[in-house]
Amino acid sequence: MLPLFAHITLPLEDPILKFLLILVIILAAPLLLNKLKIPYLLGLIIAGAVIGPHGLNLVLRDSSIILSGTAGLLYIMFLSGLELDMSDFRKNSWRSLVFGLYTFCIPLLFGILAGHYLLGFPIYSSILLAGLFASQTLIAYPIVSKLGITRDKSVTISVGGTVITDTLALLLLTVIVGMATGNVDEHFWYRLSGSVAACIAVIVLLFPPLAHWFFKRCSDNVAQYVFVLVMVFLGAYLAHLAGLEPIIGAFLAGLALNRLIPRTSALMNRIDFVGNAIFIPFFLIGVGMLIDYRAFFRDWESIEVAAVMIVLVTSAKYAAAYLTQKTFRLSRDQRTMIFGLSSAHVAATLAAVMVGYNVVLGQTPDGEPIRLLDESVLNGTILMILATCTISTFAAQRGAHNIAAKGEQADPESEGTGEHVLIPISRAESIGELVGLSIAVTKQKYRSLYALKAIDNNIDDPDVQKRAHKLLDQAVTAAAAANIHLHRLLRYDVNAVNAIVSVVRERNITDLVLGMHRDDDAPTLTVPGMLGAGSPSPLGKLIPAVIAQCNVTTFVYRAAQPLPTVRRHLVIVPRKAELEAGFQTWVLRIRHLAHDTGAKLIFHATEQTVEQLRRKRRRADIASYVVHPPEESWDELPATLLGQVRPDDCVWIVMSRRDRISYQAAMSRVPGYLEEQLPENSFVLVFPEQAGKTDNRYL
Repeated sequence: MLPLFAHITLPLEDPILKFLLILVIILAAPLLLNKLKIPYLLGLIIAGAVIGPHGLNLVLRDSSIILSGTAGLLYIMFLSGLELDMSDFRKNSWRSLVFGLYTFCIPLLFGILAGHYLLGFPIYSSILLAGLFASQTLIAYPIVSKLGITRDKSVTISVGGTVITDTLALLLLTVIVGMATGNVDEHFWYRLSGSVAACIAVIVLLFPPLAHWFFKRCSDNVAQYVFVLVMVFLGAYLAHLAGLEPIIGAFLAGLALNRLIPRTSALMNRIDFVGNAIFIPFFLIGVGMLIDYRAFFRDWESIEVAAVMIVLVTSAKYAAAYLTQKTFRLSRDQRTMIFGLSSAHVAATLAAVMVGYNVVLGQTPDGEPIRLLDESVLNGTILMILATCTISTFAAQRGAHNIAAKGEQADPESEGTGEHVLIPISRAESIGELVGLSIAVTKQKYRSLYALKAIDNNIDDPDVQKRAHKLLDQAVTAAAAANIHLHRLLRYDVNAVNAIVSVVRERNITDLVLGMHRDDDAPTLTVPGMLGAGSPSPLGKLIPAVIAQCNVTTFVYRAAQPLPTVRRHLVIVPRKAELEAGFQTWVLRIRHLAHDTGAKLIFHATEQTVEQLRRKRRRADIASYVVHPPEESWDELPATLLGQVRPDDCVWIVMSRRDRISYQAAMSRVPGYLEEQLPENSFVLVFPEQAGKTDNRYL
């Protein structure tokens, strides 16, 4: 066996072996460390130290590792912006600002005093050392994301505060280096402020319409993911050009694309998967490769500086988290979470220390360079990275687990109220949008999706069954892309209506999602009150028959554009809709969709209905309301819609069965009007859940 490995030299140069070794580490670290109750993030950092140039020297920290690690760091910041709850972020923006100032000013004060009086550094070096203390890295964010608590208030505050303190720390770095080298002139401040403002304006104002245009016109999965990567790195490079750290640009790119990539979408699942499987682990392993354990034994000065840095920066970050908890009356677990997310120092810290180390102010009489930050600070920073990453991962894991456990106990939904959604399918082109709507309106924890394809039991054609299986496979694939399991149902029955009604009863279906498309070859269906006797139904033949026999909440969806590209959801509610049995259910469904996609939600209803809509919310109200007089007839609905609907709006019409209290005769004309007058807009007809029998209750 020895001759087989004789050609292998250390460090490894074969790219296949290098990549294989790193993949084995990424695979094995979580499996082994989970049993030891050690955060896997810390395990990857330690593994990087072991295989790196200062350990066993198996892999060098070359350009490939640096490239992948840089992508991983940008990915972390991009995800933190992408997964933010924008409504909570806007509501907590001032809290993030306060925390950002706490976590910048307190370490800055500690660092200046320690550098100047304890370590004897010059004032510029002391201020730059303080800037190292103030910066922070969201290295523990993957733990939070994995546990699904990214929308907790403490996480929102921490992420916003991180951007603020890193921005201030890196601006401080730019100013101090300029002053130390004599490059600050009267035009310096204008150049700096102008470039920063231009960068932020380009990312925040131009990225969203560009992404909206692309996602609306391109449905290719690979192209959409590559486009997202382009936006991340473009934002990072623009920030770099403006004199900011690239992580700020990546975070702003995440905020810019936040509304266009819902957290339950297939694209979001791909972004999470690739980042957590490849890019982020490469970054953590690359961080570990920086750690030089020999710095512990090299000289006492490095150990002294490292000890001062670790103790003071940890104390300062804990003080900032403690003050934030007391200021906003947060829980202890939220304080632990804030401390865990804000205590790690990697990205901006490394950038600052390397810049300071490379700035040479002069020479000693012996010819040695006088650096803005000397080698003892460089070695101390490496040790501080190891210590703060360890503290950060343990603290964040503890806080995240406790918050997640309490969140499950406090969940207002009960496990007995599962959401079972049935999606009858017949046309391949509408399957993706129907599955997307079903995912968006329901809660993941209690969601069960079923796709049904019905076949006439009088048909004995193998090709029909093959086509049915192909449609079901397409539905399963669409759900799996969003990491959602979908049950496939193939049913032989006397007709499609009977198949749907039977499955609704057998599977305890709570929600029915139907695609709206007129069957051109279907016979004329005479439905009382709909467009006059003998007129063809705009809903086709199947939908009115299903509604007549099913009393579950039913959504009839006509998709004109991808759901994430919808900017506003206009919900037209009839008078007395609050008195219907299924009122609360459809309200929660629509609110959940708006909260998930980040689109604006506007209810058009009477004053009494608006009052009930406001009461039915379970979180901060993200909707706005337009009050209509109760005497207004739905005969005037066309004029109302024409005045309100814009491009990229989705119109929701809350309907009612014929003998129910909110029913109006003009409802029968709504489907035809929407098809004729709003051909470029998506719309949804909502038939609320009804109590009692369904016999003879046609639209």
